[in-house]
Amino acid sequence: MLPVLAERVRGTKFLEHPVRTIVNPPESTGMGFWSVNPYVGCELGCTYCYARYAHRYAAERVRDAGALADGASRDLLTPAGLEAFEHRILVKSHRAVLAALDRDLARVRRRVASDGPQMLLIGSATDPYQPAERQYQVTRTILRRLLDERGLRIGLITKSPLVVRDAALLARLSRHHAISVYVSLTSADVRIIKLFEARSAMPHARLRALERLTEAGVRTGLIVAPILPGITDGTRQLRQLLRAAKRAGAQFARPEPLRLYPDTRRRFLPIVVRHFPELAARYRAAFGDGWNVPEAYATAVRKRFRRIAKQCGIAGTDEDDAPVVPAVPAQLSLFAPRPA
Repeated sequence: MLPVLAERVRGTKFLEHPVRTIVNPPESTGMGFWSVNPYVGCELGCTYCYARYAHRYAAERVRDAGALADGASRDLLTPAGLEAFEHRILVKSHRAVLAALDRDLARVRRRVASDGPQMLLIGSATDPYQPAERQYQVTRTILRRLLDERGLRIGLITKSPLVVRDAALLARLSRHHAISVYVSLTSADVRIIKLFEARSAMPHARLRALERLTEAGVRTGLIVAPILPGITDGTRQLRQLLRAAKRAGAQFARPEPLRLYPDTRRRFLPIVVRHFPELAARYRAAFGDGWNVPEAYATAVRKRFRRIAKQCGIAGTDEDDAPVVPAVPAQLSLFAPRPA
């Protein structure tokens, strides 16, 4: 049975998870990089988070391994994972994490030796600096273990200012690895943040964290994930955000269009209907039964993002320089930008 480490007044439980492996190979995720998530589930509970889609599968693996009693299984596997994702957090135990890293990093080293540098991304699904990290420090344990390695490409995604706690550690890692920290921020508009990710830090706090990491000598930039069609994708909105990132010292910026998995849209679309009713029908038409925005829109908004980033003095986007097909005016037709 998974030991209960703590329980918050508002009902969130933290369960110790004795993992056997922690580094996910590209073949198992289909994401093209190695990934590490110190926690399963995330207290931040952002309405658009695509990891809700995968949460129930992670919980099912724990159940199938015999680590849950019937009652605990029902508790962790609530319908669609909507509540369990942010109220039942699996904390990977330090001892198990270190043992798993010893095994998993050996595989990574072999692949790097044969195929060259590959990205090891920390926080691909849940925030490695969510509030639980302040107490449990699983992310810090992983980073310290990586001090023993050499020559990796390491990325870390977070929207939490808590990352600054480990600025010196990240700077030390930068001497032996190619490190990039991606500060996640979808908008500089406080109202947007409060609507879609109310438990996250406000924009100014994240930008200050970006600035402090840069000052510590850590390569740090912005990941705008996700760009919300018709809400945060307008020229004015993107310019406001990228100018603020440049002032904070961002060395790169990367856009990621919205993905609406079934478990995500149950949380996300009601907010659109209530606060942006003119966009509700367009969202339904554009996504239909699928997950991704139309390819023409994704291409157009990435092109727009790159243009504005360059104008703001942020030259790098940390993306492959793939050919860009001509943008249709259609941001564009499905999602007209909000007034500038």
